[in-house]
Amino acid sequence: MMNSLQRLHQFVAVAEELHFGRAAKRLNITQPPLSMQIRNLETDIGATLLRRTKRHVELTEAGRVLLQESHRLLDQFDNAITLTQRAARGEIGSLRIGFVSTADYGLLPPLIRKFRRRFPDVELTLQELTTDAQMKALAEGNLDIGFLLSPIEHTGIEHEIVYQEPLIAALPSNHKLAKLKPAVPAQRLSSEDFIMFPRAAAPTNYDKVIAFTEAVGFSPKISQTAVQMQTIVSLVSAGLGVALVPACIRNLKRSGVVYRNLKPAPPLFQTAVAWPTGKLSIIGEAFCDLIETTTRFRHKENTDESPK
Repeated sequence: MMNSLQRLHQFVAVAEELHFGRAAKRLNITQPPLSMQIRNLETDIGATLLRRTKRHVELTEAGRVLLQESHRLLDQFDNAITLTQRAARGEIGSLRIGFVSTADYGLLPPLIRKFRRRFPDVELTLQELTTDAQMKALAEGNLDIGFLLSPIEHTGIEHEIVYQEPLIAALPSNHKLAKLKPAVPAQRLSSEDFIMFPRAAAPTNYDKVIAFTEAVGFSPKISQTAVQMQTIVSLVSAGLGVALVPACIRNLKRSGVVYRNLKPAPPLFQTAVAWPTGKLSIIGEAFCDLIETTTRFRHKENTDESPK
């Protein structure tokens, strides 16, 4: 194939220069082998491409057609090489990303914006899924990267903790404790109805919430459950109870809800980035390379102790 491309390059040089000497100089070769290559090309094709005299070279009709098609083929080949090189650098292609709802209110938006600016030609497919659903999709090859809640116990999936944040209280804005600043004593919530995510959705984090409330002297009375954090916050807004949510949920602005820090120090929720073992693509690596600076920004923002 490379020999054929080389011969096309040589033919194009002669056809554009209409002079074997100038074409040979352009190609940085001597004239005799160039003349032989063109004759061999004509023999292989079975058509005369150039009319030659001692003082003049001109294209035949067949030569004009081959020149036109040679330009097209060589441009396509150059474009194929460029696209291949860009793919090898992770600049084009596709990336399928799963995420839990908390990532959508914290880490993910600035990371996606930064990635799109740097790699505008990569097609991103984003899908909100629970941690369990993401682990299944990663294991089956239906996701390339997942942002899910730690811990992750699944063979065939690698992960790294990329972010952690404390729990805060989400309260109806007219709640009696909403005026307390900068933090609400957790034991003051003992008589409240709680809105929680189901334990099956994130057993370890569910147990962290229960252990925290029990450590301050009560077991929460759970009146409602919801999988998605935005649903939990909506139920708080409707006055159906209070909730303990990750600090990033401050970014979910909802009328009728205020967010307050907790005391004593609450447990931390950890977010991990995960991928199928040994199958992180070049594009996936480029995406993960942006996480460190993005998580530093989010950590600074979400540990701000000013009430919101």
